[in-house]
Amino acid sequence: LGVGTPEVFVELAGMGADIFDCVMRSGNARNGRLCTARGAINICNARFKYDMEPVDAQCTCYTCRHYSRAYLRHLYMARELLAYRLNTLHNLHYYLDLMQQMREAINQDSFDVFKKEFYAQRNS
Repeated sequence: LGVGTPEVFVELAGMGADIFDCVMRSGNARNGRLCTARGAINICNARFKYDMEPVDAQCTCYTCRHYSRAYLRHLYMARELLAYRLNTLHNLHYYLDLMQQMREAINQDSFDVFKKEFYAQRNS
């Protein structure tokens, strides 16, 4: 237990693991690190100051549907508590969605295809 990155989740699921325990999602969120399909971003980065896009265009979480990277960066830089909540909501949703995708791939006996597509997207 104590694993945390999406890559580790995918690798361990491929080996048959089905229980994961980690505080990394909320810990990363509190430090401005947000998960995306292409890899993690640090919302503190100055390049997000005027970025009106959601954290991840593919994500359907409350944070991505309602707030831009610029606003999340502003909240985080101002040390607003809302930043930590919105960031945590996003990261938790990301992982829940990842787990759902892996379950579906396993049930359809297509986990190897899922894994290949997962890494291709992260490396794009």
